Amino acid sequence: MAIGYIAQHLITNKHLSHCAAQCSKRTEFIFKQKLVGAQTNSKDPSHILTLCRAFHCSSKVNGYPRLTPLEVNSILRANEFTKEFSTPGSIKSYDSNQLSSNNPIEDTRLEAQCLLTTGMLLGVFDGHGGPSCAHVVAKRLLQYIAACLLPPDVLSKYLQSLENNEDIMILKTYNDQIDLVDELKELYKTNFRKFVKELSETKSQREFQMKEAMEQAFLRLDDDISREALTKQGTGPEINLKTLSVTMSGAVACVVHIDGPHLHVASVGDCQAVLGVLSDVNTWMAKKLSIEHNTDNSAEVNRILAEHPSNERDTIIRMDRLLGQLAPLRALGDQRYKWSKATLSEVAVPYFGEKTIPPNYYTPPYLTARPDVTQHRLTPRDKFLVIASDGLWDMVSPLQVVRLVGEHMSGKVTLNPFKLPRKNMRIADINKLLLQRKEGLKKKPIDTNAATHLLRNALGGTEYGIDHGKLSHLLSLPDELVRLFRDDITVTVVYFDSEYLRHSPA
Repeated sequence: MAIGYIAQHLITNKHLSHCAAQCSKRTEFIFKQKLVGAQTNSKDPSHILTLCRAFHCSSKVNGYPRLTPLEVNSILRANEFTKEFSTPGSIKSYDSNQLSSNNPIEDTRLEAQCLLTTGMLLGVFDGHGGPSCAHVVAKRLLQYIAACLLPPDVLSKYLQSLENNEDIMILKTYNDQIDLVDELKELYKTNFRKFVKELSETKSQREFQMKEAMEQAFLRLDDDISREALTKQGTGPEINLKTLSVTMSGAVACVVHIDGPHLHVASVGDCQAVLGVLSDVNTWMAKKLSIEHNTDNSAEVNRILAEHPSNERDTIIRMDRLLGQLAPLRALGDQRYKWSKATLSEVAVPYFGEKTIPPNYYTPPYLTARPDVTQHRLTPRDKFLVIASDGLWDMVSPLQVVRLVGEHMSGKVTLNPFKLPRKNMRIADINKLLLQRKEGLKKKPIDTNAATHLLRNALGGTEYGIDHGKLSHLLSLPDELVRLFRDDITVTVVYFDSEYLRHSPA
């Protein structure tokens, strides 16, 4: 964690407002994983176990003051955000929220409208070893993707505008909470201009492939992050330490591009994108659109083993982690699993110590930033998409998440005055809407924001509803305990316009 805390102070001017931590009891396997992670961060295991025993002692837990419902709501809603779109398109609106476990939070998120092409980009980023890599990736990756989406003629004009220092924006971002220090802004701007120039020189007139474009953006950004840490910048050693801190921490990412009915998901690591589908018999189905890169994915494990000598089979994956340390098997940054041992010894060890080099480090790279890209064509049955970090999926299954958002959709309509969605409706159709509204009254939610609704249910839900006492206790836990029971949670819920999709051309 030392790398992470150094990086946080070096690269950011500000970060997301810190929410009070909360946790939920998780499965035994998840708990063991967190304990392994804590040990690799040099915490004393006996101290951790003592804390856990204290947590299960009622006198210890009951020693914290009970939060009022108003205080619970204030914590849960501190970072929520809603964006509605008035122009015709497949996206009606989206809700987002975050809840920290780490301090500062290592997750981040960003949403942006493409200005020089059609479509929208939405990303969730989960950092490890500190928040710095996730912050930098969130600020830069959507730009790199947007540049890769430009047709050759538009790309040439955009490059000319960059070279002339004209203020032509490629993206319009929403609720962007991260601000990098000025030195890094200038460095990243220069390297992005270099990337656009190379794209302009190499991009051909051949048929555009979204998969190739998203892969290129991920891999080029990861390569830039690596080079920035190794290249002398000419402004003294401090900026080199900033870039080194970024690349020695890491981030997994799930980025979604939505353009009309066309949806593409690019992911590295264990953030997930799950589609909420309403069946013909009005039951909810969950469709996973992302591919997890962890030891639960046997194909991913076999891919890594096949890339290294057979005598490393027993050391590459240990305790369900890469080299016994890293849970995700693909990530951006994390050059301590990519650089040669000689480079690590020369560049990283003087700043971060000998433990920077993982054990059994023989044939790097062991890690890649190449994303898996999946494609889906939206239909009127596809009602929403949930993008979230593993902090949510560790606690609630994809089907549970879809059902919770589906119920929230039904109940949310009762929070606003009844309005007809279109003119000249038949009496029978109006009656159907009124019956749906009546049914929704039974499910009237506490929160208007669906992401907040998911947080509340993930942490305080029981088979009988929300248990305020459980929420109050979990929100009152100290920082030294909460991380062992749950991770940072970031959620974005995207709602689709069924009428628009119904009339979209095939």
